[in-house]
Amino acid sequence: MSDLNKIFRQIDSYREEIINLQAALTSKVALAPDNGGSGEHDKVNYLKERFEELKPEFMEEIKAPDERARGGYRPNLVARWYGRQEEPTIWVLTHSDIVPPGDIFLWKSDPYKIEVDGDRITGRGVEDNQHGIISSYLALKAIKESGQILENSVGLAIVADEETGSKFGLEYILKNHGAFFKPHDIIVVPDGGNEEGTMIEVAEKSMLWLRFTVTGQQCHASTPDKGKNSLYGAARLILALDELKERFDFGDELFNPPLSTFEPTKMEANVPNVNTIPGRDVFYVDCRVLPQYRVDEVVSASREIARKVADELDMSIQVEPVYRQDAADPTPPDAPVVKALKRAVKRVTGLDATPMGIGGGTVAAFFRRVGLPAAVWSTTSDTAHQPNEYCLIRNIITDAKVFSCLYSGE
Repeated sequence: MSDLNKIFRQIDSYREEIINLQAALTSKVALAPDNGGSGEHDKVNYLKERFEELKPEFMEEIKAPDERARGGYRPNLVARWYGRQEEPTIWVLTHSDIVPPGDIFLWKSDPYKIEVDGDRITGRGVEDNQHGIISSYLALKAIKESGQILENSVGLAIVADEETGSKFGLEYILKNHGAFFKPHDIIVVPDGGNEEGTMIEVAEKSMLWLRFTVTGQQCHASTPDKGKNSLYGAARLILALDELKERFDFGDELFNPPLSTFEPTKMEANVPNVNTIPGRDVFYVDCRVLPQYRVDEVVSASREIARKVADELDMSIQVEPVYRQDAADPTPPDAPVVKALKRAVKRVTGLDATPMGIGGGTVAAFFRRVGLPAAVWSTTSDTAHQPNEYCLIRNIITDAKVFSCLYSGE
């Protein structure tokens, strides 16, 4: 058996290492082509060098073809270290891509240069998903540097494209290299959680993005009777879509929040000048639907509501699903990965972790669809996608200790 106290002391010494890793990773901007970038290459190349220092028995860069990206591909990295027990493998899967900063004026510092204030590190990507990358990596490094035993085989996977659908990330790997993962493996995705580290995510809602195109008649703003104001139509429709919350009002306390959610988000630009009434407006609604409802029901209800508004205003309204991810069967609350995480969290923090469901989508859904019972877990500040995204150094240290327990078979 490994001496966990030695491993924990080693992890406690990693403050500067955590800061240096966050600085390096944040500076290597990993934006998908869909988000205006060229891919995740620089970040993955850096991580490949860090992994090589730990001498994996196996490492492969999996290149998912994407002609829009640098070099015509998106990079995924898979590495494995053999323990005294070759199977099952403890897999930790994280993602290298980030989302754009958003409104740069809401940031207090350069999003791609970290700011350290005591225990807090601020920068785009430091939590989502560099927190998980660093904690899972340092757990392995601490075991090796403290001269302890790697009881279980460990696999670290860094995937691309998580933020824009996973077509070039985990979905591609499972389709073309699915043999990496076995049904009895322990698979953890540190891409969600709570501030106490007590939430083990085992279920997700269905995710649906709808695009609404409202078409009226453009005209001069001084003669509104000659046109049909599509912006007014879009506003009416946004209010009418509140009906979805009444139609799909079932609650499930496994999830947080316990209800299905339907939120208008992005709105495309219409006319560039103030004195023109727009004739076309496009907006989007993000739907997170409890598994008790079929996604087709939501699409049908949305189209029905849109038809009513269109008839009232004598406009045309088109409703199109632009992204859809139906909920996968949940990971059983008594699955080996859940039990292992509960033991490890209790060992490190003394707290009792609980299986739960979430509204956000993670790549764990792709594992579950192919019969691999993954769990999502981390100790998170929950600032993903926000301006001034931050993580806490102490949380990374805590999570590294939890992963070290999994790797050591404790």
